[in-house]
Amino acid sequence: MESRCKFWLPRKNRFCANARLGDSFFCGNHNQRSDGQWIPCPIDPSHSVLKENLEGHIKRCPLIKQVQSLTLQPFYQKGINAGEGEDPEEEQTTNISNSALPSKPASGTLDYVASEFKRNAVYSMTVHEFYELIGKIESVHALICKDIRDSYKIPEACGIWIKREVDRKLPFQEKHVVQQASILGNLEEFGVLKSSAGTETCGCDDSSGDDNVVPAVVEFGAGRGYLTQMLADCYGIKRVFLVERKAYKLKADRSLRQKERLVLERLRIDIEDLNLNAVEPLHGVPYLAIGKHLCGPATDLTLRCCLVEHGKQNNVPQYGVNPNLRGLAIATCCHHLCQWKSYINKQYLLDLGITKEEFHAVTWFTSWAVDADHGSDVSDCSFHPESIQKNCGSDCEVENIVRNMKAGERAVLGFMCKQIIDMGRLMWMKERGLGTQFVKYLEVLLDVQRQCRNVQKDNKMEMRGIEPRTSRMQSERSTV
Repeated sequence: MESRCKFWLPRKNRFCANARLGDSFFCGNHNQRSDGQWIPCPIDPSHSVLKENLEGHIKRCPLIKQVQSLTLQPFYQKGINAGEGEDPEEEQTTNISNSALPSKPASGTLDYVASEFKRNAVYSMTVHEFYELIGKIESVHALICKDIRDSYKIPEACGIWIKREVDRKLPFQEKHVVQQASILGNLEEFGVLKSSAGTETCGCDDSSGDDNVVPAVVEFGAGRGYLTQMLADCYGIKRVFLVERKAYKLKADRSLRQKERLVLERLRIDIEDLNLNAVEPLHGVPYLAIGKHLCGPATDLTLRCCLVEHGKQNNVPQYGVNPNLRGLAIATCCHHLCQWKSYINKQYLLDLGITKEEFHAVTWFTSWAVDADHGSDVSDCSFHPESIQKNCGSDCEVENIVRNMKAGERAVLGFMCKQIIDMGRLMWMKERGLGTQFVKYLEVLLDVQRQCRNVQKDNKMEMRGIEPRTSRMQSERSTV
């Protein structure tokens, strides 16, 4: 024990079991050093290394072989979707000092502004500036977010998943199943997907000659790939491309590869660096692009990735829709991670009067959307800044105002900010001639889960010879 690290691990109720480092009382993981001695690894900035060990670490970094292999791929093009050179009217906004910014994330090429910086910027506002910004958010939301409709769909084709008639070895969580089913149901309603009596004859054969056929699917930010798993199970898609930069265990790949005639390819690459037009198996193949929970800037990177750059005119990039793209569906999330550098429609926000600094505040406000109890309808709540200001008094600071806000009020403001960000993305797609819709694809989560459980119970009753109760679908306003 004398040679063991003296760092106490409270969760394990014992000392660290690693050996001490030289004359230190601690191991290499717990030895105290000044922050100045550590620098981000140039290969993978998600971890740091001692400056004096940098040269040796680069030669044996676990990701070195992966990076070297990736750079040789024809579809790898560093920062192609990062949004460089697309910062219109930058002179209208105040530049942020590089010294005030934290280290860049693993994607590397984006100018990253952390939530801590955004929060401090909001708290440094005067009370008048804060209320002025809130008023601008409310007015902009009322102006542009009028056509968001509820569209909770559970298509008949997804019945095998809703009734849990799939392989029991596959992970099953109610909330994920109903989310995935509703995404596919909306695609079916929009005319992008086709359903038929059998999944194996759903019209997804490359040789069908139908322009509406979608023989291939590209899932961005695929993770373990279970959205594509449901798509292949229920609609018979035969060619699948999973784009994900991280490695995952318990992936759907094993189950997908067991499907007859299904071709699966996983592209382990950051969406920021993916030139989709250089993926050889996709050349000339119509495809559907999907993504569930594309966190923050990943949505913007995906939208760029699905377009073709035709060149520049007057130093302005010209884009057109890829002729092979048959449809695109994205379930957005984590708007607090959005960055001005990568945001797809900066000009739209500038025209609405939202500056770069205000965009940072708007993205920080989006994290408030999870403050309220989503078992109730937060759409019935409203924001009353005057009452908060009255309670705080004349010397109230912005930080105190924020702390005195009710959870429902914060949630309403958070949802407003989310929808403004997403509406800018929607308008960017409309400007390029795409038919688009902005929908809330889930009802109140508790009701969705209850419905899924009822379907499973009815299925068990049928198996036991008991007459199932009549299914009921509530039409409550969506808050998800």
